[in-house]
Amino acid sequence: MSGLRFTGLRKSFATEAGPRVEALKGVSGMLAPGRITGLVGPDAAGKTTLIRVLASLMTPDEGDVTTQSTRISYMPQKFGLYEDLTVEENLNLYADLHGLDATARVTTFERLHAFTNLGPFTKRLAGNLSGGMKQKLGLACTLVVVPEILLLDEPSVGVDPLSRRDLWQMVQSLIGTGIAVLWSTAYLDEAARCDDVILLHDGSMLYQGPPADLIGRVAGRTWKMALSTAGTTARKRDLQRAAMALPGVTDGQIQGRSLRLMTNDAQSPPTAMSGPLLGLTAIATTPQFEDAYLAMLPQRHLAAPSPVKPHAAENAESAAGAAIETHNLTRRFDSFTAVDRISFSVARGEIFGLLGPNGAGKSTTFKMLCGLLVPTSGEARVAGFNLRTARAVARGRIGYMAQKFAHLGHLSVSQNMEFAAQVYGLSNREMVVRIAETVESYGLTGYRNESCDRLPLGIRQRMALACAVIHRPAILFLDEPTSGVDPVTRREFWDRINEMADSGMTVLVTSHFIDEAEYCDRLGIIYRGKMIALGLPEDIRTAHDPEGGSLEQAFIALVEAYDRDNPQ
Repeated sequence: MSGLRFTGLRKSFATEAGPRVEALKGVSGMLAPGRITGLVGPDAAGKTTLIRVLASLMTPDEGDVTTQSTRISYMPQKFGLYEDLTVEENLNLYADLHGLDATARVTTFERLHAFTNLGPFTKRLAGNLSGGMKQKLGLACTLVVVPEILLLDEPSVGVDPLSRRDLWQMVQSLIGTGIAVLWSTAYLDEAARCDDVILLHDGSMLYQGPPADLIGRVAGRTWKMALSTAGTTARKRDLQRAAMALPGVTDGQIQGRSLRLMTNDAQSPPTAMSGPLLGLTAIATTPQFEDAYLAMLPQRHLAAPSPVKPHAAENAESAAGAAIETHNLTRRFDSFTAVDRISFSVARGEIFGLLGPNGAGKSTTFKMLCGLLVPTSGEARVAGFNLRTARAVARGRIGYMAQKFAHLGHLSVSQNMEFAAQVYGLSNREMVVRIAETVESYGLTGYRNESCDRLPLGIRQRMALACAVIHRPAILFLDEPTSGVDPVTRREFWDRINEMADSGMTVLVTSHFIDEAEYCDRLGIIYRGKMIALGLPEDIRTAHDPEGGSLEQAFIALVEAYDRDNPQ
């Protein structure tokens, strides 16, 4: 099989409110047969545009794409299947498009069912599949005819760690047949496992080559500072802030009971002369792909997050009690139990992480706590109000950022924020003031007149968060707020979340980026509708991965152990 080469690709787009945007600025590179090439970069770097040009869905303004391959398959970023068709009907549709006869379909579908483990679900509507199963079905449809070049635009976005692992193993098994794969991803651990990686920024290519060569560029610049001997009651996020203020430190991330730091050059380890880190020692540690990725990007000057004041009534009513309480919370859909007798509480000003695989019951729990679904049984109290008897009052105290932000795409950023302000009952005077403050605080000034459908994903998510807090809620529900956004934008989101919690706001958040759970004060892990673990992140890691690995490894081990002990 042959690969693919592209040279001097340029592509620009017209905008509604200004000059043309250059999405690709003379990009050149190649996809080699029998290798997985990772494609990474910040939001609006040009990744999707590049993939669409390589798939011949867009014509470049300049440049060439050269290949001898006749079979190129493309899996788009957004689920490109028919949700009102079953798994089998979607596969048949793609088989029709490729002209497969009945005999070929039998063998092809048997191969794909075994490959994706979708055999037991052929009669299920695609819209009723979990996120991981949807992505597996999307991949299966692209493989109805085995391609020579496979283009995957963020196939693992919104997918839990178990399903991400399955998708990776599935694609990796194709490499032995000589297929050239381009895998766009926001997960840098996936990029680190690729044979080659392309790093785009602002339409330009910053790097193409093996991940190890890029990682080598930050040798001597990464350090680890153990927190277990700190002798302080300071929260980990406070210690992270202190570390980021140390001279020469350019990045600092929480990893278990340690802070992982990167300095601006290979120098002596960072040292705290005062404050909560005084007396701690930083030791050299092996650089990771994320370190190299961040070091390659130009400095980004993001809007500094501003503290958001919680609802004044909530401060008076619930300062001494829990912000959220559930007791045997249950929700059934006909014979299916989505949430099964879940009990937990969240303190005021706490960041509580709710984790679990796709289809575990997280979003259903969220919707009940936001008053969008009525529990079948059990009790839930939010901001001191019983959701069975005072749902409308409770909704006025909360902000909710849904997994899929239901913005009005044809409206501008400002118009969407006006709509959110009206929904939350702000007066016209309050609305004008809050929108002006929020637009500036969230770095949306340059986008306020842009249609939402035209916004990069990271900016759209930033707007969604701004809409969720425009009324200054006491409690904020965030359902996978950073799904699909780049690592720099994820850091910005967590800076804001930390500021909100410090101002007294309670935050309940779900995420498939398990490393983000390190920023939570406590975690609850839901699986098959049940709460199977509850506690501090480090305690969950120690209990389920005693060898000291990552929280993600502990998460996978916990779920697999539950399956072994509770076979279905």
